[in-house]
Amino acid sequence: MNKKIQRSLAVVSAAALVFGVAAAQTSANAAPKTVYIAYQGPLSGGEASTGTDEQNAVKYAIKLFNAKNKATYNVKLVSVDDQGDPAVAGTVAPGIGKNKAILGLVGAAYSGATIASLPFYKAGGLVMISPSATRVSLTDSASPDFGGPVFHRVVGKDDLQGPALAKYATAGISNAKVFIFDDQSSYAVPLAGYVTGGLKKVAGATVVGTDSVPNTTTDFSPTIAKIKTSGATVVIYTGYYSQAAVFIKQLRDSGSTAIFAGGDGVFNQEFPKLAGASAEGSRVTGVGGLAGVSTKLEADYKKSMGVSSGVYSVESLDAANILLQGIAKGNTTRAKMLAWVKAYNGKSITGNTIKFSANGDISYGLFAGFTTKNGVLVNTGIIK
Repeated sequence: MNKKIQRSLAVVSAAALVFGVAAAQTSANAAPKTVYIAYQGPLSGGEASTGTDEQNAVKYAIKLFNAKNKATYNVKLVSVDDQGDPAVAGTVAPGIGKNKAILGLVGAAYSGATIASLPFYKAGGLVMISPSATRVSLTDSASPDFGGPVFHRVVGKDDLQGPALAKYATAGISNAKVFIFDDQSSYAVPLAGYVTGGLKKVAGATVVGTDSVPNTTTDFSPTIAKIKTSGATVVIYTGYYSQAAVFIKQLRDSGSTAIFAGGDGVFNQEFPKLAGASAEGSRVTGVGGLAGVSTKLEADYKKSMGVSSGVYSVESLDAANILLQGIAKGNTTRAKMLAWVKAYNGKSITGNTIKFSANGDISYGLFAGFTTKNGVLVNTGIIK
């Protein structure tokens, strides 16, 4: 067993001890009822920034809820670190799935980890609301990846993101010559396909080359050689931000001036931090939720959490609030919570109406464009 799996198992084991104590409480206890929800995502490893941002938002939602409902409920969070890795997710999910003290789960953050976790959460009837898993097959009832009835998401899916990324990456580029490559993950491979399809609707754009490299790649020189040979003016990567930062440095060091673009896996402020000046002008698609956070809410968030809100904070807040509202309504069994989520009809903190389709998709799914300017990803608006 490798060390990262041992660390993740330790999180679940510690949680189990907590539940053992909670089970010993009697109904005669006059204290507020202690209940549990979980967050699952990458809390260590190369993708930890995304998981930390998401979990902070869940913690903030719980903090507000507990302050408002302190006479009746005390909600506690169980942290599930899957490192964004399906192999790790498959080791931590069984214990969470079996532990009926957990009423609902925000996550998993990544599509591959979601697929690996689903058999255990389906078996345990544990409702999931992902803030960021965009793979189309998760809500396709004809796919073996289908997450019904437990999986839901408050983010759009990749059959919408792919065309948006194709359009945004090539905007203003005459007769764009596009090179597309992925990191061989459950998220990146299908997204690359949707980007390819979207490019067919961009006037003058052509795909001049493709590649697929493992997400452990550190030397991108073979891919960069293919990019140069192809004459690409636009390079689109459908993997995650940590690898994108390594790649873009090597691409710029090679002398290439091609536009670099990425999907929401690259949508993280750590990308320009890690890539430095090489990231300037990069184009990334991501959720537009942060643009809808009021100044008042952001100020309170920063005061309460000690950090600013981050990527997928809005979606994570929304997901947590759905579960917390269910608890407030007395849905304190897994079966009741699942029914609550499936029938949910409420508002996002941005004002959008949240409802789920029968297969778990949100009633809206917008993607915004972001560009790196002075070391920061800046929202340029919803891609239409």
